Amino acid sequence: MKISSRGPLAAALLALMMAGCAFQPPLVERRPAGDPDQLLTRAEQQAPERAARSRLEAAAILARQGRRPQALEIAKQLDDARLPTEARGRWALLLSDLGETEGDPWAVIRATQGLEALSLPGDRADLLRERQARALGRVDEPQAAAEILLRLQAGSGRLDLNDPIWEQLSRLAPGALRELGDDAGATARAWLELASLVRSGSGDIQRLFTRLDDWRDRHPEHPAARRLPSDILALRDLRGRDVRHIAVLLPESGPLAGVADAIEDGIRAHHLNTVNGGASGARLSFLDSAGGDLDALYAEARNRGAQVVLGPLDKDAVSRLEQRDRVPLPTLALNYGEADRNAADGLFQYGLSAEDEARQVAVRARQDGHRRASLLVPDNAWGRRVGEAFAAAWREDDGEIANAVRYNPGMPATESTKRALGGGRAELLFLLALPDYARQVPPTIDYFAYERELPVYATSHLYEGRPQPRLDQDLNGVLFVDIPWQIPDAAVGGEEALPFLDSYRQLREESDPAMFRLMAMGVDAYELARRLPQFQAIPGSELFGATGTLSAAEDGRIHRDLPWARFQEGVPRPAIDLERLTDGRAR
Repeated sequence: MKISSRGPLAAALLALMMAGCAFQPPLVERRPAGDPDQLLTRAEQQAPERAARSRLEAAAILARQGRRPQALEIAKQLDDARLPTEARGRWALLLSDLGETEGDPWAVIRATQGLEALSLPGDRADLLRERQARALGRVDEPQAAAEILLRLQAGSGRLDLNDPIWEQLSRLAPGALRELGDDAGATARAWLELASLVRSGSGDIQRLFTRLDDWRDRHPEHPAARRLPSDILALRDLRGRDVRHIAVLLPESGPLAGVADAIEDGIRAHHLNTVNGGASGARLSFLDSAGGDLDALYAEARNRGAQVVLGPLDKDAVSRLEQRDRVPLPTLALNYGEADRNAADGLFQYGLSAEDEARQVAVRARQDGHRRASLLVPDNAWGRRVGEAFAAAWREDDGEIANAVRYNPGMPATESTKRALGGGRAELLFLLALPDYARQVPPTIDYFAYERELPVYATSHLYEGRPQPRLDQDLNGVLFVDIPWQIPDAAVGGEEALPFLDSYRQLREESDPAMFRLMAMGVDAYELARRLPQFQAIPGSELFGATGTLSAAEDGRIHRDLPWARFQEGVPRPAIDLERLTDGRAR
């Protein structure tokens, strides 16, 4: 519920203008009392306290006139520490409103810090807290957002907060859910129980609603029992559409056979663990896709009674599928096609895309306040694709490329790293490299630019997937993304909080580390296939999986949101940057 603050704000500003009328300029110089340009001009000549009030007044007038982008910049730039308490409350309401409507969540976060010191009426304070929670959600801080919303509901009982609360809880890793529950009240604990219940549904809709009815019987007065979140209500329409039979199209021979074997191991192991855990599971039919005749494979899948297809794995085959108007059966391809956009109705695409990781690195580095990036990527087709994905996302967010260096992976990293430093212009280095090469880069930076402490951001490829403190000491300080199953301590606070724990333990014990990510992909592919009806029917659906938090874009391509880690003493540790929340950085 959005509560307008313009009436009280206008009255307060009118009183402020009347109090400042002691100074009267000559008649020939007078401009309208509500002229923001005049107020801003005066502010340049005024003492800091009076200048801050003049700028606040100007920003409020500009907002009422519809010049909201300009009002936002003025409100962001004024020194709110110079405002008296009452005026600072008006500034917080104005800046948070402008930041929210103009798409600047960091401005909202800045405006809503120190709420307790503002002494605002209860409804105004609650409005600011609600805006703060929405902003925190937009900068990928769902735990902090959920905490605020849960406190708001505990104090007010508002049912209209159910959907916002559920949106944030649905984005939390199991470890974060557990942390929220440590000091939670009864209502919040019931919310967390509900989130865990829905998350463990594994595509079995009938079983989910049986357990949901049990939950409502235990908590009949809970806000979510009185009004279920919209996303849970939408699942009711999927009753009877459970996926009971999946056809898996993987090659048994050819260059992709080894990759296919690892994915199949993950699918089979997780299928058995799902059934052993009490869920209904889905029948699996494996079809050899090495021949490449997609129509024949779909016909065979349909003849066997499959409802959903997993595969193909070959990139060219996926590219052919995405050019169709539709696919014969709902399909989760195990790779991404070459087109800019998937055009085929019913086709989803999922894989461990390095380009996706590069785009996520670009977003994080810009959020951290960096503007000029240098790139160090391999001089091959893979390096060019990933480097271009980073550069496109970086420039789209007003970043600059200071230097881009393509290196020979077979040569030492010294000269390429030196060139990537770019004469001191770069504020960060984006690194795409395998472990042996990556370990050479930070020591080279320390040698040639020791005084700069250049931050290094990387994809998952620099980490072999098992702690090797002695070998990885040279990576200390490097920030990187990886799948939760590879960095459990950094991602969720330990193995016990990982999704699909039984499958993780089985595959981790049995697998070749080099193939473990692909096995994790097989686990998530099985989960996604069972949830395809949900992803088709409910936009914004997410799966907290072994390979990240998975969601579908409008064209069916699955996006992976990955946890961050930072090497400390040669081991991946949580990469939590509290400054991003405390400095109110607005780009």
